[in-house]
This record gives sequence, C-alpha cells and structure tokens, in this order.
Amino acid sequence: MLRRVKVENGIVQGLPAADPRITSFKGIPFAAPPVGENRWRAPKPAKDWEGVLKAFEFAPISMQAQTVIDDNNIYTREWAVDPDIPMDEDCLYLNVWTPACNPNEKLPVFVWYFGGALQFGNTAEMEFDGERIARRGVVVVTVNYRLNVLGFLCHPEITAEAPEAPANFGNLDQRAGTLWVKRNIEAFGGDPNNITIGGQSAGGGSVMTQITSPQNEGFCQKAIIESGIITTLYKGNPMPLDKYNLAEAEQEGIKFFEFLGVSSLSEARKLDAKYIRDKSVEYKKYWGTVHDNVFCVGDALELFIKNKRLMVPVLFGHTSSEFFNVPKVKNIDEFKEMAFEMFGDAAEEYLKLCKADQSANIEEVIEKASVSSIEYGIHIIGQANGDTNANSPLYYYNFDAKIPGWDNPGTFHSVDLWFFFETLAKCWRPFTGKHYDLARQMCNYWTNFICSGNPNGKDATGEDMPHWESYTTEMPYGMVFGEKAEFIKEQPSDLMKFLVKEYFKKEKNL
Repeated sequence: MLRRVKVENGIVQGLPAADPRITSFKGIPFAAPPVGENRWRAPKPAKDWEGVLKAFEFAPISMQAQTVIDDNNIYTREWAVDPDIPMDEDCLYLNVWTPACNPNEKLPVFVWYFGGALQFGNTAEMEFDGERIARRGVVVVTVNYRLNVLGFLCHPEITAEAPEAPANFGNLDQRAGTLWVKRNIEAFGGDPNNITIGGQSAGGGSVMTQITSPQNEGFCQKAIIESGIITTLYKGNPMPLDKYNLAEAEQEGIKFFEFLGVSSLSEARKLDAKYIRDKSVEYKKYWGTVHDNVFCVGDALELFIKNKRLMVPVLFGHTSSEFFNVPKVKNIDEFKEMAFEMFGDAAEEYLKLCKADQSANIEEVIEKASVSSIEYGIHIIGQANGDTNANSPLYYYNFDAKIPGWDNPGTFHSVDLWFFFETLAKCWRPFTGKHYDLARQMCNYWTNFICSGNPNGKDATGEDMPHWESYTTEMPYGMVFGEKAEFIKEQPSDLMKFLVKEYFKKEKNL
C-alpha cells in the first residue's frame, strides 16, 4: 500500500483507512496560507517542507459562521454536528484516499468540491469520507476552499493590485487544488489525464463555473453536478442567489470596508480573521461568484447551453423535492397578469396547462405551476445539447428514495450525499437493507462514470445493473433512485416542455 509518497513540496505520509487496503492522506497543503498579504489574492504556491509531513488529520476548516446546534435545523442533526471543529483562515488543504499499491497504476481520479452556498461547509464532514469510492479503484480527492467574505469579496484596490485575478478566490482555490492534483496525483497511483470533478449544491454550481471558465482548457475529462444547476423561473424565488458583475461587487466591498471601520486594503488585511467573519455575519450579505470577465465570463448555464464549456461527459440531477420555483401571487388575476408578463402571446397556453380559469382555486393553480428549478435547467441543457448537435454525453438522475427518521424529512436537499459516497453507516437515521442496496448501486454508477464517462456496469453481485441511457432530445429520460434504481422512460410534463420551449424563444429574441 502507498503509505508514503513524494509530492512537489516534500514527502507525505498517510494512514490505513478503516479498510487497510485504502490509504488516507488528510491535510496536505496545496497552496500557501491565504493570510496577511495573501488575503483576497489568488492562491500562491505552497512552500516546501522538510522531513515527512504526517497527513493524519483534517486541517482546520475555512472561516465561517460557527455552528449552533439546533434540533429544529435538519443540517445540524445530519452532519454539521461539531460546534467546536477547528477553524482557521489558513485553510488551503486537501485530502486523498487511494487504493493504489504503487505509483504506476494510473487509476481514475475524482476531485470533490463540497457545498454550502459558498458560505459554509468543509471537507471533514463525515458524509464525504472517500473510502467507499476508493475501494472501487478510484483515487478520491476532496479540496477545501475559502468561503463567504474571505473567499469572494471584491474591492477596487484588489482589482488594481491584481487585474488578472480580481475576484472569486474560493473558486480559484478549487482550481488550484485541482491543478495540484494534475501535477501530483501520479504519486498516489492516479491518472492525471483521467480526472472527474464533482460537487453538490454550491459545489455543483462550482463545477459549472469551472467547466465554463476560459482559463480551464483541459482541466478535467468528466463532470458530476449534483443539485447544482439552479435556474430562475418566477420572480421572488430565493434561488439562484444573485451574481454581480465586478463593478457592482467592488462597490459592495467599499461599503463592507466602511462597515469594518477601515479605509484601505492594507488596513483590512491587518484585521483579525475572526473579526472579519463576525462582522460579515452581522452585515448579512451573500458573498459568491462574480462575473469578473477573467475567470468567470458569464452565467454558467448560458455558457453551458452555448457549448462555451469543456465538452466532457456530464452526470447531473437532483432530489425529488428540492428547489421548487413557486409563483408568488395571491389570486387568479395576479397569476394571469404574471403569465402575460412572462409569456406574452403564449400566456393562454400556459394558463390552460396550469388550469388557471377564473373559478380555479389559486393554491391548486400555484401547485400545478410550481417547477423544480434544477429539472428545468437540466431540460434546457438537454435541449440545447441536441439542437446544437453538440451531442455530448449527458446522464440525468432523480433521487426519490424514502428517507427514514422521526422528522419525516422527505428527499431534502443534500440527503443523497449519504448514498453517493455510500456512507450511510455514519448517519443516525435508521437506514435498512434496501437503503444500503441503493447506496451501493448509486456509488457503483458514480464510480463507473468516473472511470469511463459511462455509468453502466455490474453490481457487486456480478449482475448487470439497470441500464442507464444518455439523455437526448428524443429520449429525455433519467435514472430514478427510489425503492431501487430504475431507468424511467417518461417524457417531461407538458408544462415543462412549454417552459423549455419558451426559454429558447426568449433566448432567440434577446
């Protein structure tokens, strides 16, 4: 087993995982600490170390609002369970799980970006244990990155200092971690020419951002986007979170410096990181990816459908009950007014699809009109993939399993992470055999895709798993992970077809 390897900055030693055939390396620095003069800068190269770096524990997590345990918060019941987890601005570390016995094995590589709205989250969350995927012959890497105001603040002085990297430092950290993997993963038995990047929620959105960045040619060979393609349909919905252009974000940075009580970048860099974090929480501002025309050159969905992206196979999907866009209206007259504002001459067709006649119950009409933001985005991508003759392989899934527990949570946002990573045994929920069977198959599908760009293959039983066909305009179907894995050949609803058609009609008229 590879317990000790040589990377570009020195020798690193790992430990046997629970399965001693796997070695885990935790807390390897991939960039210099982003502190002092490196605060609000693109990541700099890590320095060499002497002797052997014992990579036995996760590094401190990125600066973020501290966890407050609350029984009413499903996420502090699920995995944000440690309010005392070490936290530090010095956070640019990654973790590796490898099954390799020597550096020459050329195993496929999976690089993971965690979610958390770019405001919180970390690689030490227990559901992200890479061991089960590694058991299937994959080198797994989880990359930490800067969050919230420390990862995404903009300011005119920052832009003047480094116009080549004026923003999006958290995304640049993800990029730097992945490039470190390309340079060093052979030492762990991985293949730098067979890398899949993946993420969930904001991590999935980050995958979208990475594969649509003009700076990332040849960055990866495959992409997995879990609950990360979030689109706006109806006004007043909370998702997706706003993205600003650089000039707007710079003005927000000026206001925040005033809120901090400083008047210059040099003064702000001297402030204590905890003070900045706490003032940011008080400021109540979302800090996220900015259109800076350098790393991020536009809306990732729009770039994707125009094929301004890495043309690699993509596996994507959502849970069955997350991120629904709901019309914000009080009565039928308001609903009709919204329909004509949105769809013009096509409004009558839309009203019929929603059964929105004058005698209709508005609550029922709203329910009929509500649409999964992610499913909507996926069908837009699928339509564009066919219409532009890109025909890049796309694999679509819907997670619809019954989740046990006294809280009757449904398929809440992020619950599928236990299944992708096959880490159900770490969860408090009373999962039973059928859940473990489903998780095993889901992890198999993901691993097959990571290996070859095609999720199909055999189960551990030796039997073929249900065949997962790629998404096409003629067959816009997906795999449903419910009581079992089942490929459902079912067309989108008439309403969804209408909405996708109208999306492209608007795009054509812009």
